[in-house]
Amino acid sequence: MGGSAVISLSLLSLCPERKVKCYNRYFFNGYVFHTEEYGYGVCIKGSSSSEFEVDYYGKLEEVVEL
Repeated sequence: MGGSAVISLSLLSLCPERKVKCYNRYFFNGYVFHTEEYGYGVCIKGSSSSEFEVDYYGKLEEVVEL
């Protein structure tokens, strides 16, 4: 972890914010994640060095920004 990330985590552990923002979707590296309540699961196209690609499927219950 970078120095600023360590400092941020340290401050969060000492004095957490009393407010958070909740979202029903999240955009990251060209992917869109939706919460299960929003109507979609999560599917990430996998890739590996072998001939078989393994995809990831899951459920996202909550997206919280601290």
